[in-house]
Amino acid sequence: MNPHRRTLCLAALVAAAAPRAARAESYPARPVKVIVPFSAGSATDTLARDIGARLAEAWGQPAVVENRPGASGMLAAAAAAKAPADGYTLFFTSNTTQAANPSLYVKLPYDPVKDFAPVAPLAIAANLLVVSPAFGPASVRELIALAKAQPGKLKFAHGSSLSRMNGEMLRSMAGIDIVPVPYKSNPQGITDLLGGHVQLMFADTVTALPQVRAGKLRALGIGSARRSALLPDVPTVAEAGVPGYELTGWLAVFAPAGTPEPVLDRLHAEIVRILALPAMRERLQQLGVDPLAGSRADLGELVRAEIPKWARLVKDAGIQPE
Repeated sequence: MNPHRRTLCLAALVAAAAPRAARAESYPARPVKVIVPFSAGSATDTLARDIGARLAEAWGQPAVVENRPGASGMLAAAAAAKAPADGYTLFFTSNTTQAANPSLYVKLPYDPVKDFAPVAPLAIAANLLVVSPAFGPASVRELIALAKAQPGKLKFAHGSSLSRMNGEMLRSMAGIDIVPVPYKSNPQGITDLLGGHVQLMFADTVTALPQVRAGKLRALGIGSARRSALLPDVPTVAEAGVPGYELTGWLAVFAPAGTPEPVLDRLHAEIVRILALPAMRERLQQLGVDPLAGSRADLGELVRAEIPKWARLVKDAGIQPE
């Protein structure tokens, strides 16, 4: 190649790379959109707002939360997947969109692996089994006995895949016939539970705990392997009458696939720093979730491992994909 032409080609490559490097170094230069697949008040939304506020403080740029509930998070996931891969759209989500939906739905408008770049794992969460005190059952065993006496009569609300699968596992493992009723998000399900339109629900601690503490709902059990420090007197569902019962979910942050690596690395480092703050550790405890540490690669491996896990859960529960 002509030396002069080679010099021009090298100069062109440097010039093309320079804007990308500059963008990574100056990121973020404008507000960042944070898409959440559930409504305000849900665990994912609450954590997104807490972390978003600290990101905004560190960046000097707003982190604007946009709630897009509905269709088990598919609407939000599709919007996040199709957003420009420039670091200005983040997806704060859960195992619902990234692991469970591929088995619950015949066709997704996004690919949970190919369409997203892992940013950071956030937390592990469990659902509380709650009922209205006026409903009657004061324990999981009493609830199961009532359900067996009234097959097909009791309805359980669900506003996420974790919420739904907790109910489906209870149905399958306890040998009862209860009817699922879907909602856009868990807070809406809680509203109908309070109104007596449904009889039971597995809901995230953030959504259910205030109602439990106010005496408006009764917590019969928790879906995790161990009791919650926030409600030490509430047994696990396994302890309360369904041996072997255990199901938890996780929360994490993703970006559209193709987002520049330097931007992803900066986001990961900033979120890890925020999660390590004593105030944030205390906040996680208040929300009833446990911190989930790991690298970007760890989060990617988690998603790939969880998809077949949820496929088995869905199959064992006898759920036909919609």
